[in-house]
Amino acid sequence: MKKLLLLFGLMLIGTQIIAQNRASIIGKISDGKSYLPGVNVTILEKKIGWNTDLDGNYQISNLTEGQITIYFSYMGYISTTKEIKLVSGINNLGTIVLAAKEGALNEVIVKGFTAHSQIKALSIKKKSLAIMDVLSADAVGKLPDRNAAEAVQRMPSVSVNRYHGEANQVSVRGTPYGWTSTLYNGNRLPSATVTGTRNTLLDAIPTEMIQYIQLSKAITPDMEGDAIGGSVNFVSRNAPQKTMLNASLGGGYNEKSGKGSYNGSIVYGQRFFKDKLGIVFAASVWDRNFATDEEVVDYNVNAATQSQKYAINSVNAKRYFGERITKAFSGSFDYVLNDKNKFFGKFLYDKFQDVRPVYESFYDFAKKRYTFSYRYSDYKTSLNAIEIGGEHRIISKLKMDWSFSNNEMSYLLDTPPNMPSDKRGLPIAQFNQKLVGDFGNRSSDGLIYNTFDSPNGTGVDIFAIDPKLTNPNDVMDPTKLTLQQLVIYQLDQRDKDQIGQLNLTYDATDKLSIKAGSKLKFKNYSGEQTPLAYLPGAALGIPGSPALVPMSNLASEGYPNADNFFSEINSPFNNLIVNPITKDQLFTIFSPEYFTANGFKDYSSASNATTKFNGKEDVFSTYVMGVYDLTDKTKIIAGVRNEQTDVTMNSSTYDAKTKAVSPITKKSSYNAFLPMLHIKYAINENINLRAAYTRTFARPNLPDLNPSEIVDITGSVFKITRGNTELLPTFSNNFDLMGEYFLNDIGLITAGVFYKGISDYIFKDISYEKINGVDYLVTQPKNIKDASLLGFEIGITKRFTELSGFMGGFGVDFNTSIINSKLEVSRYDATGKIIATDETTLPNQSKLLFNSSVFYEKYGFMFRIAGNFRGESVETINQNLGPDYYISAKSNFTVDLSADYSISNKIKVFMEVRNLSNAPFQQYLGKNQGRITNSEWSSINGQLGIRYHIL
Repeated sequence: MKKLLLLFGLMLIGTQIIAQNRASIIGKISDGKSYLPGVNVTILEKKIGWNTDLDGNYQISNLTEGQITIYFSYMGYISTTKEIKLVSGINNLGTIVLAAKEGALNEVIVKGFTAHSQIKALSIKKKSLAIMDVLSADAVGKLPDRNAAEAVQRMPSVSVNRYHGEANQVSVRGTPYGWTSTLYNGNRLPSATVTGTRNTLLDAIPTEMIQYIQLSKAITPDMEGDAIGGSVNFVSRNAPQKTMLNASLGGGYNEKSGKGSYNGSIVYGQRFFKDKLGIVFAASVWDRNFATDEEVVDYNVNAATQSQKYAINSVNAKRYFGERITKAFSGSFDYVLNDKNKFFGKFLYDKFQDVRPVYESFYDFAKKRYTFSYRYSDYKTSLNAIEIGGEHRIISKLKMDWSFSNNEMSYLLDTPPNMPSDKRGLPIAQFNQKLVGDFGNRSSDGLIYNTFDSPNGTGVDIFAIDPKLTNPNDVMDPTKLTLQQLVIYQLDQRDKDQIGQLNLTYDATDKLSIKAGSKLKFKNYSGEQTPLAYLPGAALGIPGSPALVPMSNLASEGYPNADNFFSEINSPFNNLIVNPITKDQLFTIFSPEYFTANGFKDYSSASNATTKFNGKEDVFSTYVMGVYDLTDKTKIIAGVRNEQTDVTMNSSTYDAKTKAVSPITKKSSYNAFLPMLHIKYAINENINLRAAYTRTFARPNLPDLNPSEIVDITGSVFKITRGNTELLPTFSNNFDLMGEYFLNDIGLITAGVFYKGISDYIFKDISYEKINGVDYLVTQPKNIKDASLLGFEIGITKRFTELSGFMGGFGVDFNTSIINSKLEVSRYDATGKIIATDETTLPNQSKLLFNSSVFYEKYGFMFRIAGNFRGESVETINQNLGPDYYISAKSNFTVDLSADYSISNKIKVFMEVRNLSNAPFQQYLGKNQGRITNSEWSSINGQLGIRYHIL
């Protein structure tokens, strides 16, 4: 690859003298308000076309001097021509303004809410080299989406993971979330999450920061290759052509929390010094209250007796009742020094605070007790990004661009305030109440089951549990609930990327363009997942210890919004409602003074030193690609990308015998050679056929390469999380065939098939081990050799502008994907011998996905009702126990509503309602969907507001 780049550089130098007498054309296209991407720019004498970029720029090189005619055309706009006399060097045509066509379509473009932005999106898609879908900022603002993940879910073949009612991760074509590359202006974002995955949590990113969202399903060599599922590129705002000042203010209500929310944003952009300097700034705040109810069922899957593995150990009825606050400020500038040189800068400052008090009430059937725990979660996420760069035309044929960026993300907890700074994290207070009698509903073997799993038909309905107490006085009671354990989970994840890149584009002929470049990325990552446990002496039977503290002796408050606790299933857990302690009381409990007074001591695992790690990942990428117009209808894009990755991981090991902690360092490296080929055939101006072969890969998560392990003995189930230094990256050979039919009324019909052949798939194996007579739930990443995925997708966007009057405002938007994947998972005995091979689907992969919406847009009014469906999927694989113990997610369908009305040309009022279907997110164990492992209900929520286009 280095030799190819060197050869390319020598070729450029050798042609510089020859190119001195050649001519080139530059310019911009707009509609008078904003610049237009994807405009056709054709020299009629040559019958060769070019397209404007995202900022409306076009550059045509390698031309001879003389008279030519240029033809400009754009969907929904009047085409125009311009005759010029070319001279040697750069010919700057300035800004050319296109006007909307007359007739019904003109009204849609000029007065419509989404049509103008949809034209831009469809034009970018039509002219893109990759197989790509595009969503523009204007369209995002017309949907009830306030974070980036919620917006992306509207695009074809996309599904999202919902976390307490709000989307936070994106999957493309049903592939695992980590296989979708999340980019910001072309660079993969750093990621700091609880588990340390590479998939950036997008609930922290507000939509006001975004100009375009580009979803690439088959990438080109100039894109980052870590993208098996595809890549989602968030393009930040650039300066507009005319002065712009927009403001938005809204307020809303969450049904389950019974509390309000508000959001506001402002966007300002302007150009100065005869349009040489452009700036744009966007600021937003979004404060939303939320609440969810979740039932979690723990099964006895580590039982020695096979028939007892489906017995229920405990049922947890928990309520999340919190507030999420997003504050973001972003901006960019560009300065056009002259026709050959442009410089730019971009920044993003984003703070996301997720305050999440959690109240958990347990039926602990296995230990014949009640448990109540209260934790105060204050998760703080910070994302900062800054980039500077330039674009330069060195000679008529040669263009260069470069950039340097620094992107950082952190995720941490920093409570309780009374603890030393090195002992802070997520505080949890746990209270237990031992029964005098017992819970009823026990089967003939003395255990409790779902009725359908019970050996003699005696069991429970987990959505309507009747404990059938053998002693009627054994009700949950604050005077009997005693403080048994205090836990602090220390979570601190930090990810920092420093990136430098250089790209060269050489127009060798009027049919062939060559592009090459390099990128250096230096990643520094640190992580901590440390459980601290504090126990009272009385709970351990230590003589002379202070008595256990009953919950009734502590300051308490009313249970939050108790009237609708699990109201979706007729409130079966009201008998588990007790008034929790206050936040201030929780913070008082977690203090050295309280520990001393009540006999609490630190009983944290001696191996906790192994829970901290840091790593460095250096990536050197190079690529070379060519774009060749084989005919006036056929374009070939071919090239290779190479990414060399070197990883160094540092942690510690613990020797239980000597109790010694020793540092450990592991190094690894791997190379990804990624050939790619795209063929694009334009049957006519409105129909494209595309075929592509690409090779992509997925890097292991850095915590998965941790050379040590994390032991957590604070819960009812003891857990071990192990790294795996032998993990290999996952590779995929991807084949795509896609057809696109662009309708004349700003619509689109697409259909395509895709196949992925996958090797060294990484999955999280869950198993059980007995260590020194104690059962542990063990999680460890492992490679599986091969997997495959085959899918079909189809979509239609259609406006019925051919209908007259009122009916002409209706439209539909529908897309669906049908996907089938195959993954073989081998089971092993104690000697390592394969005893069975199970066939399943890829985790997180749904067989059916669809997005659908019906909209109306006319007379200053816009209405849209949208549905999003994600089919069933396997979520967690238990390798040695087999498919009967995999955890799967049920299908989920959500419905949202949005409406706008223009009071004037500058003022619009809007309404948004989310989650009209109030569908629960549910997972189950094995093959019986009734064997629920967790079921979570959020609620309907929405807002009303006003948007003011000041300038």
